[in-house]
Amino acid sequence: MTTDATPCHIAIIMDGNGRWAGLRHSPRVEGHRAGVRATRAIIEACGERGIKALTLFAFSSENWRRPRSEVGTLLDLFRRTLQAETRKLVDNNVHLRFIGDRSRFPDDLRREMERAEALTADADGLTLSIAVNYGGRWDITQAARALADAVKRGELEPHDIDEVAVASRMALAGVTEPDLFIRTGGERRISNYLLWQLAYTELWFCDRLWPDFDADALDEAIAFYQGRERRFGRTSAQAAAMQHA
Repeated sequence: MTTDATPCHIAIIMDGNGRWAGLRHSPRVEGHRAGVRATRAIIEACGERGIKALTLFAFSSENWRRPRSEVGTLLDLFRRTLQAETRKLVDNNVHLRFIGDRSRFPDDLRREMERAEALTADADGLTLSIAVNYGGRWDITQAARALADAVKRGELEPHDIDEVAVASRMALAGVTEPDLFIRTGGERRISNYLLWQLAYTELWFCDRLWPDFDADALDEAIAFYQGRERRFGRTSAQAAAMQHA
């Protein structure tokens, strides 16, 4: 039994900016700028389609390995994009949050992130989570550390640690787990992204590079999701009965 429902939460790895620029014999930064434009369009498209949550992989913990000049360019573009786009997010009732380890970012960039979160805190439309200096293994590790600290303080007994306790300490706590995962750029892997949260997510990969990903491509991914049978370990008959309950 397939679903005709719109996914509540979409998670995306936005891959292909550098290759997009290379195909045009342009500097990689032009690909990242084009990627920002694509991101803006997809945020708007998700809002128009009633998506409740969108989580974007903007900068992984592995991206620090790139050339220093490119990392600096990415951070500067990130800073300027925040300054330019936050007011638009407020006007469109988008709640912005960042997930990941902020400790390696410059102080001024961390302040910009905090300012953007504060300005959009009261929005109750689309929840937009941006993963920056994020890794799925880091996420699980920091949740385990938080649980260990709680046990050490006497706030939690070891036998009380269950999936709910772990999930409540993950970076996306408070947001439903993704229904649909999208990766652009042709790669067929999840690259240390939301390892805990993607356990039952439908995975959709496309060859289109991120700057070329648009509302039509988003609709194609949603149509794929709607053609999937979401059983969560149940039989098809059980899943159909729950859908019509």
